[in-house]
Amino acid sequence: MSVLARSVGNAFRNKVRSGAVVIILAVAIGLALSMLVANQAVADKITSLKASVGNNLTVNPAGSRGGQGGGEPLTAADLSTASTVAHVSSVTGTLSLRLSSNASTTATAPGGQGGGPAGRAASGTTSLVSAIDPGTLGNRANGSTSSSGGTGAGSTAVRPAFSIPIEATGIAGAVNAAGVPINITDGTALNDFAGTSAQALVGSTLATKNSLKVGSMFTVDDRTMTISGIFDAGTAFDNNAIYLPLTAAQTLASRPGEISTMTVLVDSIDNVDAAKTALASALGSTRVDVTAGSANLGSAISSLSSVQSISLIGFIAALGTAGLIVLLIMIMVVRERRREIGVLKAIGASNRSIGVQFVFEALVLVVMGSVVGAVIAAFSSNSIVGALVSSNTGTTTAAARSGRQALRAAGQTAGGFGAAAGPGGGRGAFAGASRLIGTVSTSLGWQTLVLGVLGILLIAALGALIPALLTAKVRPIEVLRGE
Repeated sequence: MSVLARSVGNAFRNKVRSGAVVIILAVAIGLALSMLVANQAVADKITSLKASVGNNLTVNPAGSRGGQGGGEPLTAADLSTASTVAHVSSVTGTLSLRLSSNASTTATAPGGQGGGPAGRAASGTTSLVSAIDPGTLGNRANGSTSSSGGTGAGSTAVRPAFSIPIEATGIAGAVNAAGVPINITDGTALNDFAGTSAQALVGSTLATKNSLKVGSMFTVDDRTMTISGIFDAGTAFDNNAIYLPLTAAQTLASRPGEISTMTVLVDSIDNVDAAKTALASALGSTRVDVTAGSANLGSAISSLSSVQSISLIGFIAALGTAGLIVLLIMIMVVRERRREIGVLKAIGASNRSIGVQFVFEALVLVVMGSVVGAVIAAFSSNSIVGALVSSNTGTTTAAARSGRQALRAAGQTAGGFGAAAGPGGGRGAFAGASRLIGTVSTSLGWQTLVLGVLGILLIAALGALIPALLTAKVRPIEVLRGE
């Protein structure tokens, strides 16, 4: 007990130095704990993504992706067939429509049809005005800037400015075309899914452009729709869209029972390949294209794995820094108290008791630094993990954007038949990694705190014990003579 009491007293012998050491240790320990918390939070996120996202399959009509035609529409009967396939937990069908504004005139480009890029015709009209300006690229792709100099064989008709169609997706529940829950920021979800339903969800960008709010009305073809909720899908383009009840969308488009795409949930990520093969066989491999949603998942997990590695390296580096600080401080303290060590040796103190005394003295400082460091970690861990995730998913997002541009340059759209990705569903096989990750929340639990502090105390004990034992091995007469 006397050794412990003496160690605590010695730790505060020089209050100014001890205070400075505690502050420096607190910063290093706080960073170490923050990195440990980030590492565990990212590991939990990876596990969650694998459990909830990696077991999705998407079914489209064969050859229809890219808006180039080919294949036959999916039907309600295909939904029933898919639901009976082994390892399939649930099947969600959606119908994607392209609505042009009543106020705009859609002309026909040479060799194609009006209403959208690559000659894709609009499915109907709406009183809403698109919130997205097509810009130079949109007008160029749709030939809306061409002009006529005459009426000869080589002349072209004057085309009005192109207006980006509004994506309307018919849904049968609370999830979008990608099987992701719709993020409703105002109002309520759809609850009337009859063919005569007049409910609709509107994206925030479209709502702002048209000065809409919950309860406002607009038209789709000849039906007046009432806004039950406003959603946020993450980007201005995805929010330039509406959701309708599936049967209502089928009725409005005169496509009874038709489905643009199906999202299939498999019971386990281990059974995805088997379910993919079974679905293609059951629905007809020449009728459908079955794709796994692993592109976004792979990009997301790759980004998170990088964050996990960085956070682990950061934890080890901060832990080593804390140990180095303790080592340097204790070397200085031991050198200052060589005479005291010599006296203790002269009166019979063992090397062990001297080493324990200095270890306890260092641990007192480390414990104080750990308390302050834990507070720092509790307030900074969310910001640190957010910055790490953002920096690593930025590269993934840029790559996804480049991939989509390359596909469009080849005359394709990566969203699938009728923009099958739909509002909030992503735009392309490489897109959506950052949206898939979402927010990574951290929590400094007692298990993490104990694990981190134990590691820090171990490093600190070694840092204090080494200089103390090296000095304690010196004979007392040599120490006293040097003084």
